[in-house]
Amino acid sequence: MMSRDTLYAPESAETAPFEFTDDVARVFPDMLKRSIPGYAASIQAIGTLAAELVQPGSRCYDLGCSLGAATLAMRRNIKVSGCRIVAVDNAPAMVSRCRDLLAADEKPGSTEVSVIEANIQDVDITRASMVVMNYTLQFLPLEERPAMIRNIAEGMLPGGVLVLSEKVVDEDSEVEKSLQNLHFEFKRRNAYSELEISRKRAALDNVLVPETVRMHKQRLSDAGFSHVGVWLRYFNFISIIAIR
Repeated sequence: MMSRDTLYAPESAETAPFEFTDDVARVFPDMLKRSIPGYAASIQAIGTLAAELVQPGSRCYDLGCSLGAATLAMRRNIKVSGCRIVAVDNAPAMVSRCRDLLAADEKPGSTEVSVIEANIQDVDITRASMVVMNYTLQFLPLEERPAMIRNIAEGMLPGGVLVLSEKVVDEDSEVEKSLQNLHFEFKRRNAYSELEISRKRAALDNVLVPETVRMHKQRLSDAGFSHVGVWLRYFNFISIIAIR
């Protein structure tokens, strides 16, 4: 049974900077479901892309894998042989729970999976036909993001696909204000209180730093991706497909 996210509900709780702790890992599926509009659609699409675009004998990477939702989607849908999925996260709580969830999967498929506790910037990307960064890049310092994307591009096979999902900010301040309000209302409809919304926002301040769609697309093009486009947008949350 999914544990409910009440991390920011107690009146006595302190709002510390957000971290991927044991408590967060315990409620993470509920947090994603109630906080990120379009999240389920992005995971479903990752499975579809894996079925269509993963190349035989290649590697797939889930960078910032958290509990392994994207890893599961790839493993269940890869149709070709000789592939390996490398799932990476630097949070011990996430890695431990991810391994448990993968082991308990009732539809595992035949693709080998390695779950690694490491900094994604230290991972050697090689012969990749699919890389997923699902709401991961936004947690890296701004100045470190170009090198991360270049590292991915340089390790990809021709025709390989990067799925990059991110929270973004709109270039128009009035549109951005409206998108934020829509997102807050989305949370209210999912039974988050005003206190929880406020505390979560404070906890993520300067931890999650969003950028504009244009900045993401330019960085991907500069890194060597030939085709870049937004395939999903729901309020201020997007998913981009970039093809090498």
